[in-house]
Amino acid sequence: MSLIRPFAGLRPLPESVAQVIAPPYDVLNSSEARLRADGRPWSFLHISKPEIDLPPDTDPYNEAVYAKGAENLQNILNAGILKQDPQPYYYLYGLTMGNHQQIGLVAVANVGDYNSNRIRKHELTRPEKEDDRVRQIDALNAQTGPVFLTYKHHPSIDTLVKTLTAQPPIVNITADDGVVHTLWIVDEPAHIDTMTTTFDGMDCLYIADGHHRSAAASRVAEKRRARNPQHTGEEAYNYFLTVIFPDNQMQILDYNRVVRDLNGLTVSEFINRVGQNFDVKLCQNAVKPQQFGEFGMFLNGQWYQLNIHPSKMPAHDPVASLDVSLLTDHLLAPILGITDLRRDKRIDFVGGIRGLSELEKRVNNDMAVAFALYPTSMQALMAVADAGQIMPPKSTWFEPKLADGLVSHLL
Repeated sequence: MSLIRPFAGLRPLPESVAQVIAPPYDVLNSSEARLRADGRPWSFLHISKPEIDLPPDTDPYNEAVYAKGAENLQNILNAGILKQDPQPYYYLYGLTMGNHQQIGLVAVANVGDYNSNRIRKHELTRPEKEDDRVRQIDALNAQTGPVFLTYKHHPSIDTLVKTLTAQPPIVNITADDGVVHTLWIVDEPAHIDTMTTTFDGMDCLYIADGHHRSAAASRVAEKRRARNPQHTGEEAYNYFLTVIFPDNQMQILDYNRVVRDLNGLTVSEFINRVGQNFDVKLCQNAVKPQQFGEFGMFLNGQWYQLNIHPSKMPAHDPVASLDVSLLTDHLLAPILGITDLRRDKRIDFVGGIRGLSELEKRVNNDMAVAFALYPTSMQALMAVADAGQIMPPKSTWFEPKLADGLVSHLL
């Protein structure tokens, strides 16, 4: 079994793409999704967030939600809005946001390689979110949310992608948020073989985003394998839907923190405590960190620049040396008493796409202090995954986001 393989994708008709594609299921809450899908009967949100078609107080984990998603998928299939390609292909998926462009390979990846850690992880998963994705895949009998993978860029892949994307795309559409989504089909057998063979020669792939989706695909495969006495390993459930981008095209934005209170300290007491581990400088303008070990802090209507003392920088530890870890280990935990970023209700997280003004807004509204971070690098992410370690929660914010509904994988 190869690391990746082509598949017969389920795709919207070219004239229907704009009506179908939607933001990823975990980017919008139920209320936002309901508004976004209003008047759009073929929006993929009816499949990825089907609670929008049930009463507003419906628990999104209720069995009726998964049944509604399956019903909605069948309706859109019956209407002919989605069609499955006649044979297995690869696809190239381009994302353009402003001046940034990245092009990845749409493929299905081997669940066995995920289980053996050849497809490497860097985050823990939450059982309830895993269970949700398992139930969604089972109900739809399809994987509709691609896992965002990356690999160490490879010259021969770069050359082939450049050649293939010189041809006219089958989809080129600008979404509501201004991101351009472009799709090409890779249908020449020689090109398909080159992709399969080249990726199979790689040591590993890395999960950038989609740990719950990949874990759920593994669980679904295990369950179906146990139920199938004729199991061969070639069944569709042995693979999961991915888009695989080269590491040198990936864009990670900052993932910032806001905290509800100062843990009983006055502003001056808090700043004095911070000064024990950081150089603290009052600034006239918003502080967007420019390097590792530098942080912006918005407190009491003022911006400060924080720089970690060199003595606090750990050597040769891929997790402890992350900026998200430095902030937690030397400020959030010892000063603000926040030790469990997953469960502590006093802390919240703000994706860098929202800008520093969102941090000011939160502090002026419902929080006491905000911290702007320098983005985690792809090299740091891969170093953590290679070491078999886990990054702290909310360490990476990838942009631009993949669309749901552009290509799905039927099981």
